[in-house]
Amino acid sequence: MEQNAQRELLAANPEWSVRELMARLAEALASQGPALSLGQSATRIVDGDISLVVATTGSSGVAKEVGLSAAALVSSAQGSNKFLAASPGDTWSLLLPATHIAGINVLIRCLELGTEPVDLRKQQGPYPKVDFTAIVPTHLFRALKGDSNLLKHLVDAKAVLVGGAALSDELRKEATAAGINIVTTYGMTETCGGCIYNGQALAGVEVKIVEGNRIAIKGSVLATSYIGAESLWKQEMHDGWFFTSDFGKLENGRLIVEGRVDDVLICGGVNISISAVERFLQNRFPALTLAAFGVKNSEWGDALHLAFAGDTPADQKLMTEFLVEEFGPEAKPRGFLTLAELPLIGIGKVDRKKLAELHQEGTH
Repeated sequence: MEQNAQRELLAANPEWSVRELMARLAEALASQGPALSLGQSATRIVDGDISLVVATTGSSGVAKEVGLSAAALVSSAQGSNKFLAASPGDTWSLLLPATHIAGINVLIRCLELGTEPVDLRKQQGPYPKVDFTAIVPTHLFRALKGDSNLLKHLVDAKAVLVGGAALSDELRKEATAAGINIVTTYGMTETCGGCIYNGQALAGVEVKIVEGNRIAIKGSVLATSYIGAESLWKQEMHDGWFFTSDFGKLENGRLIVEGRVDDVLICGGVNISISAVERFLQNRFPALTLAAFGVKNSEWGDALHLAFAGDTPADQKLMTEFLVEEFGPEAKPRGFLTLAELPLIGIGKVDRKKLAELHQEGTH
């Protein structure tokens, strides 16, 4: 297919079986059928080198449609399988929604291995054994806190990819002690999902730290563009490097992700990282499901708030003392929100904008 040719864009039907979705995906990757979009898209025609369009919403709430080429998607799958030493015939289980790049990646890895994923998204009872799987930290938490079927499934796998959100040190230690071979992943839709495993770049991927400690990624897994917002994509690209919205550092050649560029609250003139607050609290209160978020405040500019989910009681007084001691008086939470569950964007990412809205609703 010519580089400047165009092709139809077809919305993936959520009613498709995994087998049919894989068949459609294989045709899209081989340019033998329409490109696929995950979710509804206003676009009907895309450039010929686009095989998949994935809608993504960052924590800032800005929606984008990411156009991915077959070359990038296959490179991501091959890099993942190579890192894990996966061989033809090895199996993956599907525990993630096929409406997100992380779920689609499982399917493409299976296409590369000549197998079909074991669909466990609605599994009840014992789980069959597979070689590999991919999950978010919430799965890990549930497995370690009572879901014995899922726990056995994860323990029996050769490796378990964990991504989508930050994994607390406590949860990782508990998983390792339980016998789960954890491989943490970092990436985003713009990099065909996870492209850094255990701090190391996959084959064909480079990572560096640029001004402001921002993480930049280069390589064969990068998206082609934002559909309908090509100028925005060009703003994020610098000499072949994609500047992410995360900041971090490199230590002994390994990437350590420290938080999002846009997750900093300015409380009383002091910068406070929401990610740093969450990591700090999660390591001290590992049994809690929590999230930090900001609310505009006439006195403080941004005021730190905390949200809790589930039945485990939160010691708000002790938390406040810890935060003030660690981050200073500006980090004193100005409000607490208790919910049945945290609102999410995508898989595993907390919707902080929604938390702020829920707080506002509760104060009126």
